[in-house]
Amino acid sequence: MMKNSQPLSLRIPEPSGRPGDTPDFSHISLDAAGAVARPETDTTPASLRDMAFRLVRVLDDEGRAVGPWDPRLDPETLRRGLKAMILTRAFDDRMHRAHRQGKTSFYMKCTGEEAIAVAQGMILSREDMGFPTYRQQGLLIARDYPLVEMMHQIYSNAADPIKGRQLPILYASKAFGFFTISGNLGTQVPQAVGWAMASAYKGDDKLAVTWIGDGATAEGDFHNALTFAAVYRAPVILNIVNNQWAISSFQGIAGGLETTFASKAIGYGLPALRVDGNDFLAVWAATRWAEERARANLGATVIELFTYRAAPHSTSDDPSRYRPGDEFEKWPLGDPVARLKQHLITLDEWSEEQHEVELKAAEDRVRAAGKEAEAVGTLGQSRPSVKTMFEDVYATEDWRLVEQRREVGI
Repeated sequence: MMKNSQPLSLRIPEPSGRPGDTPDFSHISLDAAGAVARPETDTTPASLRDMAFRLVRVLDDEGRAVGPWDPRLDPETLRRGLKAMILTRAFDDRMHRAHRQGKTSFYMKCTGEEAIAVAQGMILSREDMGFPTYRQQGLLIARDYPLVEMMHQIYSNAADPIKGRQLPILYASKAFGFFTISGNLGTQVPQAVGWAMASAYKGDDKLAVTWIGDGATAEGDFHNALTFAAVYRAPVILNIVNNQWAISSFQGIAGGLETTFASKAIGYGLPALRVDGNDFLAVWAATRWAEERARANLGATVIELFTYRAAPHSTSDDPSRYRPGDEFEKWPLGDPVARLKQHLITLDEWSEEQHEVELKAAEDRVRAAGKEAEAVGTLGQSRPSVKTMFEDVYATEDWRLVEQRREVGI
């Protein structure tokens, strides 16, 4: 019988840096801004294989838009995008402080990832349904969803638009194209594919778009969804937000050291793009490309958005226990807010003075919304009425509901 000449060993992936180490991103290969070609939207998936290993970038180090992916956005659109990102960050900061003050039980920031949700929220229609994770608050903010409504939901107070039926930060708004966030990681992807299939089956004109983190791509739900998306050419955009870290494990645990996350699409016959997620213009251009493809009945596109989670995973997490404390400062693709700001300054459409004014305006707006929400109540001070338990269950009230309401005196 054959016998190994040496003992077998199990390989355990390790990140490039741990607490106390100097951040090291030398293993990351980045295409120069403007270096990646922009294929036609009707290009076959087989011809697009290399796109899963390249990196679509538009903004160079000086803040100039270069190359074939430049969407050539007008200054007003760029300013709207920058203001929405600034407002998202201000909202995050206040709600994180609110948690520390005991006003809510939980919060999750999207610091460093604002360009993704904001750009995609601006491009796609509210009628197109988004199936987000808990880091796409910028999708709502870019569409002018009321900040106070988001805060009511976070505080689970009497004015909570979801009537206390979801955990904090798991927003929902059909009118704003924001499907109820799924707390079970990965399940939003098959939900999005199913919704898109239904839209196509009915002959509708609406798309679905979803987001998943790098870690959750290891879940079976993700792979099941890709099978259905490919087989039925579902009109859906499948975003993988590779922010380098899952809850406390780095992206290598989900296979990020073996290949790119975008390349997972190849085995399913789906086209894939790999995009600088900290480049507002690159995110915009790639999303527009995928949207055009879906609307032309060419099916789904997988987009890996290469970014970095600057903040803790959640208020229950302490990243100083598993990664270098200054890693985000050394991230080679920079800060999305700073990069779009520099682009506008380069165009003479923004200034440092305007930026400071906008930062203050965003803080004031969030503070005003916070006071309004807290007047209704924070965690434990206020909650939805018990009668809401019996609402939205049946179109026509069932006799059992009538009896149950009577039992509780409503």
